[in-house]
Amino acid sequence: MNVIYRGLRSTHTAVDSPRLTRFVLHPPKFVEVEFENGSLYKLSAEYLRIYSPAVDSKIRSICGEKVISGRRHVGIMSAEPIGNYGVRLLFDDLHKTGIFTWDYFYHLGSNKFTLMRNYIKTLKKHGLSRDPPRRR
Repeated sequence: MNVIYRGLRSTHTAVDSPRLTRFVLHPPKFVEVEFENGSLYKLSAEYLRIYSPAVDSKIRSICGEKVISGRRHVGIMSAEPIGNYGVRLLFDDLHKTGIFTWDYFYHLGSNKFTLMRNYIKTLKKHGLSRDPPRRR
C-alpha cells in the first residue's frame, strides 16, 4: 500500500469540490481517495484507465465517441505526485500521460456508477468488450 499525500490537503482548486484528505494507491487494482466532506471512493484501475484525462493513441473514436475497450485487467504500476494538485498514474499497458487532479478524482468518484454504466452501454452499442482481445 502506497500513500502519496504529503501535505496536499492545503491545495483546493475548484469551487464545488471538497478538499482531498487522503490518497492511497493499492497497486495494481485500485486507488482510494477521501475528501473532507467524508466522501470515500475506491476507483478501479480499469475505470481510471478508461476515463484517463489524456488523449491516447489506443482510443478508438467511433461516431465521435471516445471508446477504450479491452481494459478490464489493466493494472496501476505507480503514482507520481504532480505539484500540489494531482498525480500521474502509470498503467501496466504503459499509458502514463494523464494527470488526474484531485477535483477530477472527486468527479470520477461521485459519478462512478453513471459513468461506468454509460461506458458499458457504449461498448455494447459498438460491439466491443471490456475484456482484452484473445491472442491468436
